[in-house]
Amino acid sequence: MFAERIQHLTSSIIREILAAAQQPGVISFAGGLPAAGSFPEPDWSVLPTYVKQYGMSEGEPELREAIAADARAKGIRCEANQVLVLSGSQQGLDLVSKLFIDPHSSVLVESPTYLAALQCFRLFQADCQGVPLKANGLDMATFESQVRDHKPRFAYLIPSFQNPSGTCYDQAARHETAAMLDKYGLPLLEDEPYCELDYDNVEKPPICSLLQRAPWIYQGSFSKILMPGLRVGYLIAHPSLIAPLVRLKQAADLHTNRPGQWLALDYLRSAEKPQRLARLQGFYRERRDAFAAALESEFADIAEWQVPSGGLFFWLKLKQVRDTRPLLQPALEAGVAFMPGEAFFAEEQPPLGYLRLNFSHTEPELMVEGLQRLRKVLESA
Repeated sequence: MFAERIQHLTSSIIREILAAAQQPGVISFAGGLPAAGSFPEPDWSVLPTYVKQYGMSEGEPELREAIAADARAKGIRCEANQVLVLSGSQQGLDLVSKLFIDPHSSVLVESPTYLAALQCFRLFQADCQGVPLKANGLDMATFESQVRDHKPRFAYLIPSFQNPSGTCYDQAARHETAAMLDKYGLPLLEDEPYCELDYDNVEKPPICSLLQRAPWIYQGSFSKILMPGLRVGYLIAHPSLIAPLVRLKQAADLHTNRPGQWLALDYLRSAEKPQRLARLQGFYRERRDAFAAALESEFADIAEWQVPSGGLFFWLKLKQVRDTRPLLQPALEAGVAFMPGEAFFAEEQPPLGYLRLNFSHTEPELMVEGLQRLRKVLESA
């Protein structure tokens, strides 16, 4: 009765954990939820009448102009007609999958990588090939061998404060990655939902701004800097790719919600934007530092990690290697939620002993208690 691809449809472990973590008394380090205290309070009474009507599939013209201007300030060579406003950046993964992936097409991803991207690519029956991440970027020797051996349709990379590892490619790694993509003419899908959540003022030119030959798609989101419930994101595409992506968007949902686009435009145009972003960065910097201190007091003898320079996550490697997936239910029963690291790897036999912990959503005074609960679960396993 169903299409063949439904055999490859998996549920989202993140969404399932988030549902369980809503139970009273559960301290959640699981999802990538922005803090409720970071959300603005828009004045919906001034919502213009025109946004209540159907709109353009590409997005509001003024918003596309503003997104393009912001991208040019980062070094991306683009115009407004290369911008497509999305119903959350997750829609970009869906559209790009429809554009590039046939059954058994190879797709190159970081190892580990964003698990919802794996879920989307696998729905379209892609064979995902993982490239190990080092402290400053990709393992370039493996990257090139994967490109030569598997001839992927595109590479999916999250170079700034990567989900789940928190890795931020340094400038040398960005230039090396761009040179490799150009060498093979390999299309790039550069996903950057966390790049504005920079707590240490890191230099991070977009990889697509360094490309000379390879086609590219750059994705961004307003979910982390405004409100995730708006579901407003965007992509900027190489001129050769934007037209089919717009048609795919038309076939999916006609257009992105216009009230959310209006609020995103208001943010981009605001004279207070630099101050608002600085306040948000300061808010999360304090939570990152509080979580780092809590980890040091509770986990220093059982795990290793790097303090991320941005984003929303700590990536832990347990000193005693074990599969963390069976620990999830006991953890929830103990009143704490986390993300098993195995879910973030493309490999059929993923590396064991990793945890992704979110620090943005938990009040600092609950961090130590939550980690103590989690430690007890690890010790009793």
